[in-house]
Amino acid sequence: MAAVPASILTIGSLFLPETPNSIIQRNKDHQKAEEILQIVRDTTDVKAELDDIIRASSVSKNINHPFKKIIHRIYRPQLVMAILIPFQQVTRVNVISFNAPVLFMTIKVRKSTSLLMSAVVPDGIGTVSTILPMILADKLGRTILFLLGGIQILVSQVMIRSIMAAQLGDHGGFNIGYAYLILFLICVYKAGFSFSRGPLGWLVPSEIFPLEIRSAGQSITVAVDLLFTFLVAQTFLAMLCHFKAGVFFCFGGWVAFMTTFVHFFLPETKYMPIELMDKVWREHWFWRKIVDDVGEESKIQAV
Repeated sequence: MAAVPASILTIGSLFLPETPNSIIQRNKDHQKAEEILQIVRDTTDVKAELDDIIRASSVSKNINHPFKKIIHRIYRPQLVMAILIPFQQVTRVNVISFNAPVLFMTIKVRKSTSLLMSAVVPDGIGTVSTILPMILADKLGRTILFLLGGIQILVSQVMIRSIMAAQLGDHGGFNIGYAYLILFLICVYKAGFSFSRGPLGWLVPSEIFPLEIRSAGQSITVAVDLLFTFLVAQTFLAMLCHFKAGVFFCFGGWVAFMTTFVHFFLPETKYMPIELMDKVWREHWFWRKIVDDVGEESKIQAV
């Protein structure tokens, strides 16, 4: 089964279009890069942005050790984001999907019903919800979607915990009406993740790493994401057995932390060329204290 989506991704990668960055990096065809940039921006006035891309490409080619570079103070904001954005996994969305049949059987729903309720309905809602950021990310902004999704996830988790604690107790089950209510809340939970943290957890990192550290930044993001996926998958059932309904309060605490972090520390990247992100960090109320303390020599090298 897993080979089907993998095959779709592999075939789809053959049709990925070139970007101005990749063209300049590989063959320095500035004319072709300018033409593509004009199509992307829907304007012919792209000279300034093209010059920024050319300069950034020149700088990146002089960087031989991006993993050493990314730990420098001037790249501290990007390093923090590379590590913390994958914290989306502590919302437990994957383990909820994997272990939802166990969760529904825990509340005494029949096995056949639990499989249908836990797999088909929430995953269908989640799939449809991933379409929303395609439409809204450039209209509302990334930060707004992060915050809306975080609030939706947090509220649904608290309500699930409250219902389970009040109706289930330590040993009993409850009627099918409450089971359907929990199903609805899990759908709300999945929808909140699917239109915010799910896709934006991959989109935002691609918009904040400059060329000279992009390979290192994206590698760290993926590694941290997979690490947390492994850890939460291994601990969920044990936590469910020990904490029972309280496990959702634990998830909710992490969601509250990440939502607060995004609100205060993640700048908006909507319509912001990656070559100008350095300016965004320097104007941010917190990160400017970090990057402005870098010595003049480091500033010159970064530019």
